[in-house]
Amino acid sequence: MAGPLAGIRILDLSAVLMGPSATQLLGDMGADVIKIEPPDGDTTRRIGPGRSPTMGSNFLNMNRSKRSVVLDLKNPASRDVMHRLIERADVLVLNIRPQAARRIGLDHDSVRAVNPRIVYCALTGFGSDGPYAGQPAYDDLIQGLAALPALYAQSAGEPHYVPTPIADRVAGLHAVVAILGALMHRERSGEGQAVEVPMFETVAHTVLADQIYGHTFVPPIGEPGYPRVLSPQRHPYRTSDGWLCILVYNDKHWRDFFNLIGRGDLLADPRFGSMRGRNEHIDELYGMLARALAGKTTAQWLELLAKADIPAGPMNTLHNLIDDPHLARKDFFQQVEHPTEGSIRSMRVPTRWSATPPEPARLAPNLGEHGDEVLRELGYSGEEIVSLRERGVLGAAH
Repeated sequence: MAGPLAGIRILDLSAVLMGPSATQLLGDMGADVIKIEPPDGDTTRRIGPGRSPTMGSNFLNMNRSKRSVVLDLKNPASRDVMHRLIERADVLVLNIRPQAARRIGLDHDSVRAVNPRIVYCALTGFGSDGPYAGQPAYDDLIQGLAALPALYAQSAGEPHYVPTPIADRVAGLHAVVAILGALMHRERSGEGQAVEVPMFETVAHTVLADQIYGHTFVPPIGEPGYPRVLSPQRHPYRTSDGWLCILVYNDKHWRDFFNLIGRGDLLADPRFGSMRGRNEHIDELYGMLARALAGKTTAQWLELLAKADIPAGPMNTLHNLIDDPHLARKDFFQQVEHPTEGSIRSMRVPTRWSATPPEPARLAPNLGEHGDEVLRELGYSGEEIVSLRERGVLGAAH
């Protein structure tokens, strides 16, 4: 069956992680994603182990369901190719800085003049109307500005980045939502529009939804920072033989847990008998939790907690996660044969759909693999394609 975005064509001029993660999700949903790459390709082609120089693991996991075309956009002769692509596209996604986009004719006004129905999605580090506009931005920088390392310092004593590029992922998901919303608006009105997805603002929005806390109110009625998630005692807990992840959260959970450890009397303690009281005394409460869990094995606790319906699970390592029995049962991983890279492990689309299930259309493309194919679809003859290649506009397939 065709995916829910079948018939939608997306020009992907993004690179690294934020944009490619978004366009891969859209491609998995059936959109025809044409990835426009510079002659050297997306930089992530060279990140991680690989069997080929330009097909590293990070690229393989971020660019399936796409076709690759190499265009030198700095070459003025590329304008005709881009105009033909834009004329036939529904969405343009780019993370080129605004001033650079204007120089090569890819600012919103220029693109809209070619195709007024297009959804123009600009991925930026910072909103274009703020004092940080136009500054370079990468995940680590955005995490720092959005206070994530400071939250680590507050809870664990030393600042750290989240050890996965979470800012790119969060902004990428916002981009998917924004693009789908703009397409829905166009479906109803026939009107295209420009959408800007700034990393800093999207990550700040995500962090502050929990952490603004007492500063929600004007004037503030408390400090910023959600005490439960900032508690130094909130972490995987040691058992007698390993580690356990547990969230004793609501009134029922705590009542059942106190009874489980023989401390039902704590329900009458005003510090622990209500959600508000527990939140105010969370360090003390989590310290008590840690001491209790140390007395039994992980397996013993998992059995007891499952009977009490208290959320708990083991702490996976990356190796454990890859071999997780739930993921195995759900066929989360597929071993597939890439045309040039051999056997690789690919992750299925995690969502489940009853009518239009997403399914990867193809594995990650080699650099420029689909250049001739896409240009023929645009009406270029074989002789014209050869001429474009000779003039350095169109890159050869690797």
